[in-house]
Amino acid sequence: MSLSQDAPAVTSEGDPLTGATTLCDLFQATIARVPDTVAARTVGGGTEITWREYGERVESIAGGLAGLGVARGDTVALMMTNRPEFALVDTAAFHLGATPFSVYNTLPADEIAFLFRNAGNKVVVCEAQFAERVLAAAANDTAIEHVLCIDGAPDGTRALADAEAAPADGFDFAATWGAVTGEDVLTLIYTSGTTGPPKGVELTHSNLLAELRGTGAVLPLEPGDRTLSFLPHAHIADRWATYYQAMVYGMTVTSVADPTQLLAGLHEARPTVWGAVPRIWEKFKAALDAGIAAETDDAKRAGIAKALEVGHAYSALKEAGEPIPDDLTAAHAQLDAAVLSKFREKLGLDQTRWIVVGAAPSPPGLLEFFGAIGLPVLELWGMSETSCCVVINPIGGNRIGTVGKPVGGVQVRLAEDGELEVHGDLVMRGYRGQPEKTAETMTDDGWLKTGDIAEISDDGYVKIVDRKKELIINAAGKNMSPANIESHLKSSHALIGQALCVGDGRPYNVALLVLDPDAVPGFAKSVGAEGASPAEIAERDDVRELLGAAVEEANGHLSRVEQIKKFAVLGDEWLPGGTELTPTMKLKRKPIAAKYAEVIEGLYAK
Repeated sequence: MSLSQDAPAVTSEGDPLTGATTLCDLFQATIARVPDTVAARTVGGGTEITWREYGERVESIAGGLAGLGVARGDTVALMMTNRPEFALVDTAAFHLGATPFSVYNTLPADEIAFLFRNAGNKVVVCEAQFAERVLAAAANDTAIEHVLCIDGAPDGTRALADAEAAPADGFDFAATWGAVTGEDVLTLIYTSGTTGPPKGVELTHSNLLAELRGTGAVLPLEPGDRTLSFLPHAHIADRWATYYQAMVYGMTVTSVADPTQLLAGLHEARPTVWGAVPRIWEKFKAALDAGIAAETDDAKRAGIAKALEVGHAYSALKEAGEPIPDDLTAAHAQLDAAVLSKFREKLGLDQTRWIVVGAAPSPPGLLEFFGAIGLPVLELWGMSETSCCVVINPIGGNRIGTVGKPVGGVQVRLAEDGELEVHGDLVMRGYRGQPEKTAETMTDDGWLKTGDIAEISDDGYVKIVDRKKELIINAAGKNMSPANIESHLKSSHALIGQALCVGDGRPYNVALLVLDPDAVPGFAKSVGAEGASPAEIAERDDVRELLGAAVEEANGHLSRVEQIKKFAVLGDEWLPGGTELTPTMKLKRKPIAAKYAEVIEGLYAK
C-alpha cells in the first residue's frame, strides 16, 4: 500500500448530532426543537407538513405497519416519486427497527422482483401508478403479503390509510423506537448494476450518523436551511442530502416529483444548500449559453463577455487563496451586481451558501463557468458503500480537477495499483445476503476497495482517474481513462449531451456522440430547421462539421494517444434506467457497445 491520507477528527461540540445513536434519536429531537417549521412540501405548496405533523404521521404509519406484522429486522419496500409521503413511510419503518428501501421508478417487474427476493420484504408501499408493476413483481416468487398505496387502492392493493387505522394491539411507539440501536440496518441501497445484478448495500444507523458528522464539519447546516429533493429516492445522494440531513436542524425540503419542474422548484424554494449531478449543471449552462447567444444587442453581449472574463479571473484567484488586486475586486463587484447576479437569480440559486456536484465526473470547464458567475460548485466523491460522501472540496478551498479531501473520521489510501481504499465508520455493514461479494470488496485488514483508480496530493486532495474496470488499454498497451476523454468531449459543445469513448484493444480511440435533446430545439431554430427532431439534426452536414471542430477542441486537451480519431453522431436519446444509462446516469458501456456494434465497427473500417 502507498500514499495513505488521514482526515482530521470530527468536532461535535454544540452539534445536534452529539449524543444521537440512531436516526430515531435525531428525528425526535428535531421535532421537539422546531415543531412548527415546515419539514416537507411540494412545489406550489399544495402539500406542507410541519415537523410536528411529520412526527404524528410517522407514529400513525408505524402503528399501521406494526399491525401488518412489520417488526425490527424486517424490510419494507417503497416505490414513489419524490413526494413528502416517502419520508413519512420511510421514517415510520426505521422507527420500528425495520429496514426501508426504495425502488427505482423505471425498473421493470422482473428486476423489481429480484430486489424483493433479495430483501425478503413482505410489505410494499407505493403510488397507484406503480401498483401494476409491483403486483407483477410480487407474483414472481417473492414473499410479498401486502401492497399498500398512498393515493388510492387499485385491485390487489390496500390504502395506506386503512393500515394506519388498524395499528397493532398495544403498540408502544416510544418503547419501539427507543429499542432501535446504531447497529440496526437503516436502509438498503441497491447498486446500479453496471457490471451485473444489483447488490443491496446495508447501511446502519451508525453508518449514516458517521456520514452526517463527517460531512457536517465540511458543509455546515443551519436552522432554517432549505433544499430540494429531485434525485431518485433510491439514490444514496438523495437520502443523505435531502432527507437524513434535514433531520439535523429541521430544514425544509421541497419535493419535485416531475423533473421538468426542477427550475420552477428552485425559483420557488430558493435553496440555501443544494447539490446535483453533472448532467443538471450541463443543462443549466446550456440554457444560460442559449440566452447569451440569443442576445441581439452587441453592447449587452460584450458586457456579458466582460463580466464572465472578470468573474473567471476573480474566482480563480479566490479559490487559489491568492491576493486579489483592488482594481479586479472593484470591477468584479460592479459587474457581479449588474450581470453575474442575474445568472444566479435565473437559476433560483441566489441564496445558496454551498452547492455540491457528484455521482459522475464533472468537466473542469463546467465548474469554472459556475465559479465565474458566483456559484462555486464543490465536487465530491463517494459511493453507496460509503453512505454517500467520502471526500469533498472544502468551502474556500475548492480545487477544480479533484474531488476534495477526506471528511472527518475517514482514512483513504492507495493500493499498489492505484485503487482508492477507504476505512471509517461510514463504510457499509456489507451486501445483503452476499457474504462472498462483501468479502471480495474488503481488504484483509478491513479497508473497502472502491474500484476507482485515484491519485492523492501531498496536501490530501483526491483525484479520481477512472473506474478500475473501465480503463482503456489500447492495442499498444497504453492505459487511458475514458471518463476523462468523455468529459472533455461533453465540454467542447453544448449540443453534445452524452459521449462514449471506445478504444479498448483497438489501434485508436473513437467516440459516439449523443445530441442533447434540450439543446436541439434552440440549435434547430438558429439554422432554420425549427421543429426538427434530434435524429434529423444528427444527419445534417453542418452539425457533423460543427461537432468535428468540437472534437478537435477536446483533442487539444488530450495526449496524442488519447485523442478521438473518428466519431459518430447519434440522434437517439439516452435515458436514465434505459439501455444506455443506469438510473444514476452512469454509462452502461457493455450494453452500449453491443447496441451500437455496427456503428462502432464502421468507425474502425478502412
